Amino acid sequence: MKRSTGTLLALTAAAAFGGFAATAVNELMDNRAQAMPAAPAPAAAVPAIASTALPAAVDGQPLPSLAPMLRRVMPAVVSIHTKQRVAVRNPFFDDPFFRRLFPQVPQERINESLGSGVIIDAARGYVLTNHHVVEGADDVSVTLADGRTLKAEFLGSDADTDVALIRIPAENLTGLPLGDSGQLQVGDYVVAIGNPFGLSQTVTSGIVSAVGRSGIRGLGYQNFIQTDASINPGNSGGALVNLRGELVGINTASLNPRGSMAGNIGLGLAIPSNLARDVVHQLVTTGEVRRGTLGVDTQALDARLVRTLGLADGQQGALVTRVHAGSGAAAAGVRPGDVVVEAGGQRISDPLSLHNFEGLQQVGSKVPLVVLRDGKRVELQATLREQPRAVDGSAVDPRLSGARLAELPESQRQARLRGVLVEAVESGSRAARSGLRKGDLIIASSAGSFDDLASFRSTLAEPPQRLVLRIVRGNVQGDLVMQ
Repeated sequence: MKRSTGTLLALTAAAAFGGFAATAVNELMDNRAQAMPAAPAPAAAVPAIASTALPAAVDGQPLPSLAPMLRRVMPAVVSIHTKQRVAVRNPFFDDPFFRRLFPQVPQERINESLGSGVIIDAARGYVLTNHHVVEGADDVSVTLADGRTLKAEFLGSDADTDVALIRIPAENLTGLPLGDSGQLQVGDYVVAIGNPFGLSQTVTSGIVSAVGRSGIRGLGYQNFIQTDASINPGNSGGALVNLRGELVGINTASLNPRGSMAGNIGLGLAIPSNLARDVVHQLVTTGEVRRGTLGVDTQALDARLVRTLGLADGQQGALVTRVHAGSGAAAAGVRPGDVVVEAGGQRISDPLSLHNFEGLQQVGSKVPLVVLRDGKRVELQATLREQPRAVDGSAVDPRLSGARLAELPESQRQARLRGVLVEAVESGSRAARSGLRKGDLIIASSAGSFDDLASFRSTLAEPPQRLVLRIVRGNVQGDLVMQ
């Protein structure tokens, strides 16, 4: 009996150990199965539904896929690598003695960046990208989808729309046809292709979230396509295509208050292909972009002005305060006191939206205007005329001789800055002797109020006896008396 009891206990312990060991081995095998493909089980042991592959078609129709379109499109999307040489400022090495003593200390550094581009003309090697991708670059190289890397030639760019055109000397290129971005509707499917974070040939998809998006601080003239297709750093300059494989936009920015650390949040912006087409045409034919203007100064409406003008409560628009002589607006019959509420069929809610509309039109464009005059709706037709982007100071006032005056960059204007930029000042000139310097921002003068270069010139049509300029230099504001 004792032997039987001992034998029974031994067998029980062995069975328990065996069960524990089998369980441990089984768990180990399960964990491996998650990392490696499982071996096929006998057909009889697997339910029929698990052994069935995904169908190639449903109700006789093949499953939809972007792959056929992408095979045609992706070779046209390229990676752009730029290098910029930046001088290293070290006061010790202004002395030749220190430079001879420490010759190994670098006098410059190389800034490198990556972006994307799209081949739009395979025969000519034209590549479309963003201005900010190639801005200030000393060397630009393009890597094609087939691995070839080529040095690119800079043809021109437009900072205010963030469009740039470069050229590569290559054969057997694939180009993308430009689609009609004006036909895009909210809800249309689109695909973004680019090189985010240096990962080449990356594809994301989504829909058009909005068209004609504007009012975004820090960007130039704005008529963006908004999409929820992921657009991340490095996507800039890449392609936004429709399901036909046509280029409908150039990816340019993503709206993210926390930057790229927050990841994609589905607010991407692309420059419409129709706008890019106009810019490219001007860059190829003239080497620069010329824009039209109505030739008016405006201000925003407030509750007091709305009551004074007898308008409906909450009325929006741009109140005309000055019409420049010889301008398109003057020829069309626009008067001070008119409130512009529509231009080219677009609603105008404030002076910035009117300015944005003007900046997207070509010289010579005929624009229908709707204004409120004495509370009544008046329809006018204006032809936009060219407004110089920069002028010599001597053409404005002799006391500004030697200075080159220019419009503010559009990114600053969209941030609601106003004034005139001093682009250059000749050494020893009359403007220089009065203390004016390159980079100064003129925000006011004793000649009258102004918002831009055109209105600044208008205020000086009758030169004041004493010309005082209020300038901003760095973060300091002060007044200069022009001699």
